[in-house]
This record gives sequence, C-alpha cells and structure tokens, in this order.
Amino acid sequence: MSLPGVDGPIGPLPSHFQAEQGQLEADGVCRWSELAGLADGDLRRLARHGASEQRLIKLRGQARLIAAVGLAPAEAALLLYAGIASVDGLAVASPQQLLVQLGRLQRSLTGTAMPLLTATTVRRWISLARSTTGRSPN
Repeated sequence: MSLPGVDGPIGPLPSHFQAEQGQLEADGVCRWSELAGLADGDLRRLARHGASEQRLIKLRGQARLIAAVGLAPAEAALLLYAGIASVDGLAVASPQQLLVQLGRLQRSLTGTAMPLLTATTVRRWISLARSTTGRSPN
C-alpha cells in the first residue's frame, strides 16, 4: 500500500518556490519520495543553479514528513510553519500543545476556510512518527 502524498507530484508549489520547483524538475526530481531521499550535497548542487538552498531544505523536510508519516503535502507544510521540521520533532511533540499551535496557525493562514485539525488527527500523526523513529509513547 502506498501512502497518499508520497508518490504524488511535488507541484504545483507556491509562487515563492517556483525557482526550486523548476530546478528539481530539471534534475528529474518530480515526486515527494524522490525529494525526501536527496542528501545535503544534492541540495547544494541544485542551489548552484539558481534555487535557494534554504528553500530546498524546507521542501526536503516537508517531503520527509510526507514520506515517513504519510501526510498530505498541505499537512506537512502546516507542520513546518509550526516549527516541526522533522519526523523526530513530530515524534517528541506534545499532542495538546501541537494541536493548539496548529489551530492558531491554521486559523491565521486560512481563517475558517478549512476545517480545523482534531486532537485525534494530531495524535495519529505523532503516533506514526513515533513508530517510524522507534520512540516510545512516553
């Protein structure tokens, strides 16, 4: 069984990531799973051709959350904006604290356009991250 976002195409990305998306596509990296596997050296090489290394690092973090936990790209992006940049960071997060933080962020970004995350969803993400990293629930 494949996870929803992992095999999906990377784009379209927001306009401020267009240089990075173009460079990734030119290098044949078109799927989240491919981006998740890139090493630091790969990102540095891509950045030499016009992409921002910092933005590529953020995109790779998003891709790794998508690949490891099975998040949708928008969910992984929301976690990144909330300061959760890795599966390890998600695995050690407090479910209640993360839910409050994500709720505030989600309301500020989308207003009431999208349904707010539930405690069940956030606990499931954390549980998946813990099982991926081998961390115990305590």
